[in-house]
Amino acid sequence: MFPACIDRSTVLALVEDAVTAPSMHNAQPWRFVLRPDDLTIELHGDPERAMPHTDPDLRALHLGCAAALFNLRVAAAAAGRATAVTLLPEKERPLYLAEVVLREPRTADRDLAALHSAVRRRHTSRFPFTGEEIPSAVQDGLCAAALLEGARLVLPDTWHTEAVLDLVHDSEHREAVDPAAREETARWTHSDTASDGPRDAGIPAYAFGPSQTGSRAPVRDFGSWRPVPGRESAVFEEHPRIALLGTQEDTPTDWLRAGQALQRVLLQATSDGLVVSMTSQPLEWPELRWAVRDPVAAMGHVHMVLRLGYGPQGPETPRRPAVDVLEVR
Repeated sequence: MFPACIDRSTVLALVEDAVTAPSMHNAQPWRFVLRPDDLTIELHGDPERAMPHTDPDLRALHLGCAAALFNLRVAAAAAGRATAVTLLPEKERPLYLAEVVLREPRTADRDLAALHSAVRRRHTSRFPFTGEEIPSAVQDGLCAAALLEGARLVLPDTWHTEAVLDLVHDSEHREAVDPAAREETARWTHSDTASDGPRDAGIPAYAFGPSQTGSRAPVRDFGSWRPVPGRESAVFEEHPRIALLGTQEDTPTDWLRAGQALQRVLLQATSDGLVVSMTSQPLEWPELRWAVRDPVAAMGHVHMVLRLGYGPQGPETPRRPAVDVLEVR
């Protein structure tokens, strides 16, 4: 018999999977609230972990929280539980992003549950990829994954790929000469020295990957203006395979759909043996973002640029303990 309430330990296990989601600079801008008697988990954005300079409208915050929401749905399905999700349940509380009601186990989504094994294996890889072609069937599967969550994934042609790489390069220069942008990035990146002390968020130097030599791969170089002793350089793939994830409109609801679609694509890619890196750099500058979209695709607004391929897995980056982000009412 399905219980009339749900206990904290059960939800804690779900949240432990949820918090493995990616977020801008790994800031992890989420909070969960359990209402045990209602079988309900609330998802809230944490403004203290926002990026006011490069993400003033909190679009990236919504994307990261929505990726965690998708992980929560996957974890619940793997535990035999279905979920009913309401996005933005209270207009007067814009950072109350979603309400998740747990339903009877017999209605769990098997397709979601099948992605569970990829949740803990998915890590961003900022290392060179092999350049091996991705089979069309795999690409089609990733595009279908995005559509299931109400977004689109477009794999641009060679001409548009080159244009996007130019925009990434342009955005790197803009950040390098913008003190506020550099300061914001510096807050969430750190070296691997013991003097830094324990950290459970942000991007450590070991996850920067090597610096790029003679290429323009769309990989955000967190060490370009913050040198890391002993950091190696490497030649990245000459013709990276990129994908653009976006939606037709650009509202908070669209951002939440896009974030769930992003995570579904990432988990599907991991299940298919692919590795992925992401960059939002050109999307953080309004004068560049409009040019990233594919002019012949049915996509009005791009939310993430992905680099897909085969190669080494990225390292695991730190996460806040689930107990620190879960409140029980």
